[in-house]
Amino acid sequence: MDSHPMHEQSVSGESLPSRLCEALRFDSKNSLDLDSHSLTNSGSDNYTPLSNSREKHSPTDSFSRVSPSCNSFDTSSCFQESSPPVEAREVFSQNEQYGSWELQEVFNIMGPQSSPGEEKGQIMATPNVSLEQIPCGGLKHILVDCAKAISEEKTSKFNQLLEIARREVSITGEPIQRLGAYLIEGLVAKKESSGTNIYRSLRCREPESKDMLSYMQILYEICPYLKFGYMAANGVIAEVCKNEDCIHIVDYQIGQGTQWLTLLQALASRPGGPPRVRITAIDDPVSRFPCGAGLEAVQRHLAVISENFRIPIEFHRLPEFAPKFTLEMLGARPEEALVVNFPFMLHHTPDESVDVYNPRDGLLRMVKSLSPKVVTILEQESYTNTAPFLNRFEEVLDYYLAMFESLDVTLPRDSKERIDVEQYCLARDIVNVIACEGRERVERHELLGKWRSRLTMAGFRPYPLSSYVNSVIASLLQCYSENYTLVEKDGSILLGWKRRNLVSVSAWY
Repeated sequence: MDSHPMHEQSVSGESLPSRLCEALRFDSKNSLDLDSHSLTNSGSDNYTPLSNSREKHSPTDSFSRVSPSCNSFDTSSCFQESSPPVEAREVFSQNEQYGSWELQEVFNIMGPQSSPGEEKGQIMATPNVSLEQIPCGGLKHILVDCAKAISEEKTSKFNQLLEIARREVSITGEPIQRLGAYLIEGLVAKKESSGTNIYRSLRCREPESKDMLSYMQILYEICPYLKFGYMAANGVIAEVCKNEDCIHIVDYQIGQGTQWLTLLQALASRPGGPPRVRITAIDDPVSRFPCGAGLEAVQRHLAVISENFRIPIEFHRLPEFAPKFTLEMLGARPEEALVVNFPFMLHHTPDESVDVYNPRDGLLRMVKSLSPKVVTILEQESYTNTAPFLNRFEEVLDYYLAMFESLDVTLPRDSKERIDVEQYCLARDIVNVIACEGRERVERHELLGKWRSRLTMAGFRPYPLSSYVNSVIASLLQCYSENYTLVEKDGSILLGWKRRNLVSVSAWY
């Protein structure tokens, strides 16, 4: 286990007000200095937007029969050099601006509370837009009929419907057209029994250049229900650990460490000085983020936070996959308050329908044996685990259509960043759910109610999320679009788009 102590100087209580106010200013001079600790630098790969015309496909095209440059997952040939891309430093600075305001609201749960909407004007959110959509019923019905034809093994009918569907989809079109392009590839992969190979080839990769943020980081930025899901988890952690001197966070999918920026800022500004924080990252074998170099970037990121906010941080990384993790690897210390974080990871762990030993419930029981102060869980609010193929397809269609529609609020349809996110981050999950079976189907989502049952059987009890933090999040969501939703349910929250819940956040002890 690698240990990386970073900074060990405390903050005096009397300096708290000025430090907190300074952190809340939207001034570039307060941005974290990434010159010597940068995760990414400015780049030179520049592009102009795609046209919004529909793409034409031969009815004989199938993903398994053509080269990667000929299918819906390839867009590189469509771009030409133009304006510079978003630099990592600029995006990180913007993260801090968002994070600073979120910090204030989360920190308020430890002190006097203000009105949730009091500071709303500070959020640099995308204004509400009017969503103009073509009627999607026709294409939706065709796609469902394609899935039915596969389910009924009617190959001729499927090929006829596929020809019609291919003429209607476009990766730069309406949300249903964009989603349809990837659903078609999943259906073809299912029919050709090539889903596993396609899924592996679509694993969300880091950018080819160090100068660009990863696609998953962009996804985090443009999906408020992801961003504020993390905020809800941070809120309950801050509340539970507000009097702790030593905190150990075990993160089962740390990604780029973005989640912890606001929490560490809040802890650094705590009256009486910050606690010592130890973060242990455990690798998820299905993670979009690689270990090794990826975790080294997280370490540098945390070093910058430690230095700038004067909070002592240790970073440990465990190369073991989550199901192989053992208690001895953790190196628990009696003085530490243990926090365990499961961000969009538990559904990757096989359950009893895949493995008779039921690693999913086994992992929960193991974590319970650690006696954590709190366990936070973020999951997609979808059911694709044991559902038969046709039901899974309809669930994927409904879930991702809501997600694709929500992206209309944050990025234009011809945006390269949006196309990259949909292609490299969302398409892989879509293909896996539709086209893969058995152990190869690793995207096995469950609804909040099912997670509640599993956690209860493992000995956990629910820890209610802060109603105040929830109200803040609900207010912030409206800064983006009135179509974003937050539903409080039995101490947990469901974040979504219009009538569709997309993300669940819950806490347990």
